[in-house]
Amino acid sequence: MKIAFYDTKDYDKIWFEKLLPEYGYEIVFLESRLNEKTAVLAKGCKAVCLFVNDELNKETVQTLFNFGVSVVLMRCAGYDKIDLKACKDKLTVMRVPSYSPTAVAEYTLAMVLSINRKIHRAYARTRDYNFKISGLMGTTLKGKTAGIIGTGKIGKEAVRVLSGLGMKIIGYDMYPDEKSGIEYVDLNRLFEESDVISLHCPLTEESKYIINKDSIGKMKDGVILVNTSRGGLIDTAALIEALEKHKFKGVALDVYEEEEEYFFEDKSNEIIKNDELIKLLSFPNVLVTSHQAFFTEESLQAIAEITLNNLRAYEKGEKPNNVVEYK
Repeated sequence: MKIAFYDTKDYDKIWFEKLLPEYGYEIVFLESRLNEKTAVLAKGCKAVCLFVNDELNKETVQTLFNFGVSVVLMRCAGYDKIDLKACKDKLTVMRVPSYSPTAVAEYTLAMVLSINRKIHRAYARTRDYNFKISGLMGTTLKGKTAGIIGTGKIGKEAVRVLSGLGMKIIGYDMYPDEKSGIEYVDLNRLFEESDVISLHCPLTEESKYIINKDSIGKMKDGVILVNTSRGGLIDTAALIEALEKHKFKGVALDVYEEEEEYFFEDKSNEIIKNDELIKLLSFPNVLVTSHQAFFTEESLQAIAEITLNNLRAYEKGEKPNNVVEYK
């Protein structure tokens, strides 16, 4: 089977090329992201392999279907840019629901520690031979409360690593796992009691802008907010307004609501036109990274293996749990 592999980066090829002899597939690596114009590049392929910022709308679905594509392989967990209704009866969509929850949780911990102890600012200072520590004071996290929104595999790992700091953990999930030992509370209580709030839920109609002007107003002054999940969970305009009013001790974002034009790309020689992103980067208590929480050697290997195993299962007529269906 021939696979059109969209939005290819050098690191994507490492494990996929290594595993190809074992699976016997042919991959056409494409730098372009999938959209209505680039769908034609999949001509002659039976499968397309996509990442988080590839767009699969109704028109693109029809184009791929007309070219004979029958399966969409998401090499990630998220699929919010896919029109599942349009895919129904045309394209089978499969994803990688869990490749390294530990990697994302460890990165969450790194962001909490960095923004709290202002490590990013300290690094920038010492690079300029400024060794003053004024303005770099943090707080001791032991005994503080961490609120985890979303307690799936990644959320549970976040609970584990933050518990290692001696923090009290409370959680919220639409479908709580009562056997997990996590103390579940409603959202209002989580917002009111948490010193650190970390987002680990998928982006759905129900969760979009779960962090908004109203919810921010319920939070403690001096709270730390971390998002390693999806940018659309936070209303960026409301976040900026609260930052201007000194609501947060720190905000650490590995995802951004309008990240698709910028993240994973080198824009260092261009003029950034996104006013909200420019504003966020101007705050001294905001740390932004470019969707790299998953980015470990182990994760890349797992992504390649699960993606290719998904395709193998599809060829055999099997229907694993990794199939995403329109409901």
